Amino acid sequence: MTHDHSGSDPKPFWIAGSPRTSDTVVTVKSPFDGAVAGSYYVPTAQDVEQAVAGAHDSVRASAALPASARAAALDHISRQIAARGEEIASAITSENGKPIMWANAEVGRAVSTFRWAAEEARRWSGDLQRLDTDPAAAGRLALVRRFSKGPILGIAPFNFPLNLVAHKVAPAIAIGAPIIIKPAPATPLSALILGEIMAETDLPVGSWSVLPIGNDETRDLVQDERLPVISFTGSETVGYAIQAAVPRKHVTLELGGNAAAVVLEDWSSSEDLEWAATRAATFANYQAGQSCISVQRVIVDATLAERFVPLLTQKVRELTTGSPWDEKTVVGPVINEAAAIRIEEWVAEAKAQGANVVLGGGRDGCQVEPTLITDAPQDARVLSEEVFGPVLVVTVVDGVDEAFEAVNASRFGLQAGIFTHNVQYAFSALSELEVGGVIVGDVPSFRADQMPYGGVKSSGVGREGVRAAMEDLSYEKTMVLTGIDL
Repeated sequence: MTHDHSGSDPKPFWIAGSPRTSDTVVTVKSPFDGAVAGSYYVPTAQDVEQAVAGAHDSVRASAALPASARAAALDHISRQIAARGEEIASAITSENGKPIMWANAEVGRAVSTFRWAAEEARRWSGDLQRLDTDPAAAGRLALVRRFSKGPILGIAPFNFPLNLVAHKVAPAIAIGAPIIIKPAPATPLSALILGEIMAETDLPVGSWSVLPIGNDETRDLVQDERLPVISFTGSETVGYAIQAAVPRKHVTLELGGNAAAVVLEDWSSSEDLEWAATRAATFANYQAGQSCISVQRVIVDATLAERFVPLLTQKVRELTTGSPWDEKTVVGPVINEAAAIRIEEWVAEAKAQGANVVLGGGRDGCQVEPTLITDAPQDARVLSEEVFGPVLVVTVVDGVDEAFEAVNASRFGLQAGIFTHNVQYAFSALSELEVGGVIVGDVPSFRADQMPYGGVKSSGVGREGVRAAMEDLSYEKTMVLTGIDL
């Protein structure tokens, strides 16, 4: 079976809701085998200007769109992603190298993200507040509604080229905000297919564009005053550079992490350890560890270490690597060879610092072996930085307090997973861990697309998850009615 899409025509980009071509075509190749995944036309400076002008000019039309029309557009997008699921999953695997099982899962999540947004758009009503709680405000009632902060520049990463675009687009449509999507240069094809689906809706002219442009052109967009809101998912370095460049804009940053899974002393039955080891091994390595909440650190209580670490090693060893087109493959390639070389270097560096590389550590092109490390020093980069690869580092601790301290000994704080049956430990984790989300009974890699999601410390600012993003991208406006008989 061939998956070479090179025979297909280049994909147009989308300016103010219309397809466009140009004189420049870029080819996208698979990180797995270099096969051509597809190609696309690159917007000119004039195209980009039209996209920004379209977003700016459609503010009123987008805001005036009735809830029924917003929900109808979102419902349509959700259904069409499902209808074209096989094609889109194939595009994700082609351009990203993500195993087809994870690409199919991503398509399913994007379907849900748009469906949730349709539901939230119908519910987006505001609040009433009585003000006669003090005598001075007798007869007064406040009506509080939320309105869009203005056109959004959504900058998406390569690791979820469909669903993390969905998390920008869906809330924007739901609140009536124009949006310009800038997909990752390595993986624009999924976003361009989403453009094809959005073009079938009745969204206002100008209210959306998909711009597959480079980083230099994006810098100018970041600075453009007609785009007062920036929603960025990607690396810490780029995210904070954006925030520093435009201090007066509303900037949401979904950045990285080195997420920890903690196995506490009460998680001790054979079934418990089997579940924790299977989940930690799988989600340290799914889509080659290229998720900001992939398991990078496993923190295990000393009373369980002798039973747990061999089991975890076995589970990592059993993971299927190979062609992303094989439905059994769990671990595919990383996005490019430069990333693979960096990961290989970090593992070698940890070994030189005295760490024990129990499994893996090697690479072949973009394919990095699933790697398990123990006894890494605290300052080793495989512990302190975000690896963004199939690398798992095990630390043994003595008791709950030490486990929680180990989780917090990181400048990141996105999510943590806590394997415990003890409800008190669960609530202690919620209050003590410096993270945006605590997953009890599972790995930190769990995310439901409707829940608030985001980090603290160097993992970013603001929240996604459809409802949370709608609030993040809007502001409250209060109207006070006077002389009301309450």
